[in-house]
Amino acid sequence: MNLPLPQYATAGSVGFDLVCRESVAIEPRTLGLVPANVIVETPPGYMLMVTLRSSTPRKRGLLIPHGVGVIDQDYCGEDDEVKIQIYNFSEQTVTIQRGDRIAQAIFVRVDQVDWMEVSETHSKTRGGFGSTDEASKS
Repeated sequence: MNLPLPQYATAGSVGFDLVCRESVAIEPRTLGLVPANVIVETPPGYMLMVTLRSSTPRKRGLLIPHGVGVIDQDYCGEDDEVKIQIYNFSEQTVTIQRGDRIAQAIFVRVDQVDWMEVSETHSKTRGGFGSTDEASKS
């Protein structure tokens, strides 16, 4: 069985589906790598963001441990197949079968900046994490 190229499920889909190239069993409470059957030459000025399909945690007990995967523009060599790092948070072994849609990917426009060290800023401090919650109470 030949696997399909990535495709958008509907006309309004933002992300395109990635499929598993070979079956992978992920033991409970462990990390696994799922080969996504593609090597992507990301266009200049973009990154490829990889995330699970929204139904995957509920249906399979799997998460991407860092939330999303970032595929750089220069990760496109012969051995640079996109792989999805998966954490099995369930109590059972989860097998992802060849051809299963396991993740989705989105091209995201990015810029690189030139950093400059300064001795002071011209911005007012907002107060740290959750500071907008505190400001809305006053």
